[in-house]
Amino acid sequence: MTTSTNLMRQRRFLPLFLTQLLNALNDNLYKQAMVLFVVYQVYDSPETETFVSGIATALFVLPFVLFSATSGQLADMRNKTTIIRWIKFAEIIIMSVGATGLLLAAKGVQVGTLAIPLMFLALFAMGMHSTFFGPIKYAILPQHLEKDEVLAGTGLVEAGTYVAILVGMMLGGAMPIMWSIIAVIAIALVGYLVCRWVPPAPPQTEETKVDWNPIRASRSLIAFSMGNPELRYSVLAISYFWTIAAILSVQFIPLAKNVLLADKQVAAVMLVAFSAGIAIGSVSINALLKGAISARYCAPSVLALGVLLIGFYLLCRAWNLSPASGALFTVSEFIAQPLALVLLTNLVLIAVAGGMFVVPLYAFLTTKVDKSEASRSVAANNFISSVFMVVGAGAAGALGFLGIPLQEQLLISLFLCLLSAQLARKLHALEAGNPRAADAAR
Repeated sequence: MTTSTNLMRQRRFLPLFLTQLLNALNDNLYKQAMVLFVVYQVYDSPETETFVSGIATALFVLPFVLFSATSGQLADMRNKTTIIRWIKFAEIIIMSVGATGLLLAAKGVQVGTLAIPLMFLALFAMGMHSTFFGPIKYAILPQHLEKDEVLAGTGLVEAGTYVAILVGMMLGGAMPIMWSIIAVIAIALVGYLVCRWVPPAPPQTEETKVDWNPIRASRSLIAFSMGNPELRYSVLAISYFWTIAAILSVQFIPLAKNVLLADKQVAAVMLVAFSAGIAIGSVSINALLKGAISARYCAPSVLALGVLLIGFYLLCRAWNLSPASGALFTVSEFIAQPLALVLLTNLVLIAVAGGMFVVPLYAFLTTKVDKSEASRSVAANNFISSVFMVVGAGAAGALGFLGIPLQEQLLISLFLCLLSAQLARKLHALEAGNPRAADAAR
């Protein structure tokens, strides 16, 4: 905790921390405002709502699949700080497009033909924006921090991301649409000003040639990540985790409306609870490991996540309450229900376990390779995780479209928890120098 506090006072960390925090805040404020508006104001069908939510998630993730290889190469071969500044400048333009779509939708002007396409275009562009920023926010840490500070820095970045997600979703759910329109542009402007304070991060390699062919570059990136056993297990375990998160994020809003019979503010509260839990877990694991980069607690954490997920499923099945007014539950009405606090607590604990699971794995990505390859390591993870997330979000959307009950869809994630635990166990065995695990990894 002392290391974390000290880092927050350092220029080598604080401007980057604030830049990525504002980035996540804006992403989620915009996405939340957009999805909630579409689900609650435009459509009135559980199947269509789940499908649209899945499409929104898939559109945001798709650029990671298409451009992660390019982003990793650029971040390793160019000054990372220069790239950050260009990315944050682009955010101002992207959010202006998204805000225009929101404004047209709020005014009821060409909602289906222009407003929603503009909103989805901006969402895709923000996914592109995050694709190029993602490798940098982790890979720059070993360049600016000491080795015993990397886990604390990674935990703070992850926690900051989820605090920002939490606040962004709260604002997106609570603010009138016109305020959201102003906010997304204002945050983009502030983010650009803050990023100007990030210290230089020149390339750590003599390589300068970027492979712009996305298919060939992606194949090379996969070969790179799969060739290192520790990197391979880390990437696959993180990918399974984010698939779980993608499935849950697609289901939260339709589940809140159609199973818990709650309004959009309650849906926002559920997403906030999940984000708060990840932030807590991300910081807690550094205290447990005392700064050491280790997979020691990863398998127990993801198994606990699976058990808690079963609890969440059972609570949703047991929810047979409906508002006396015939309308949807408001936040105060929802909280007053007998199972509400138990359900929210269970959701927070699921996320705490997730944060404890994923943060050490991210630290492996940037410390088990040379600094000159750190961005490509993170980009490889982003690429493979994104493929998994697109499949997971698409599967969740398809199940909803086919009429599979939302509660039953939650159980898809249990199998992924078991796979993640097995990979984390193998990673810890390699880390501990277990010869059998090392043989199996070859």
